[in-house]
Amino acid sequence: MKHIELPLTDEKIRDLKMGDEVLLSGSILVGRDQAHKRVCDLIDNNQELPVNINGEVIYYMGPSPAKEGDVIGACGPTTSSRMDAFAPKLMDVGLKGMIGKGPRYGDVLKSIIKNKAIYFYSFGGCGALYAQKVIKSDIVAFEDLGPEAIRRLVIKDFPVIVAIDSWGNNIYNRD
Repeated sequence: MKHIELPLTDEKIRDLKMGDEVLLSGSILVGRDQAHKRVCDLIDNNQELPVNINGEVIYYMGPSPAKEGDVIGACGPTTSSRMDAFAPKLMDVGLKGMIGKGPRYGDVLKSIIKNKAIYFYSFGGCGALYAQKVIKSDIVAFEDLGPEAIRRLVIKDFPVIVAIDSWGNNIYNRD
């Protein structure tokens, strides 16, 4: 098991290989379809982004409401392919990592290789476990989107697996 302190650096990304089990600690962004669409629209219109995504990791997730006294509700991953139309553009402006579930192919895979980025697999059905790994949660953009708003989470020992490393080795294509 590898322990990685965020933010990611090129060196940290280079050292991670497909299939590595990783515990992430530090700050990540959270966003889903609608937030991705808005950010890409801003990029297309040469407008300032509400958050700096350069060097960031984004977790594809929309949390359940938090119970009283909890930092966040259940926060399991959403299907990554829902963000495939947006991911290459975000990597081209500096996004370095993505966390979600399910395979990535085509332009996303090419963009991971081109931008020396990384894709982490998170486990569906583990939203309650992931919630225990969140120390802090703040909405940082698009509050009107509710659970799809962009959040910044501080996480500790958040379990993931390297699904696609920066060379394009893909856990979904293993023989």
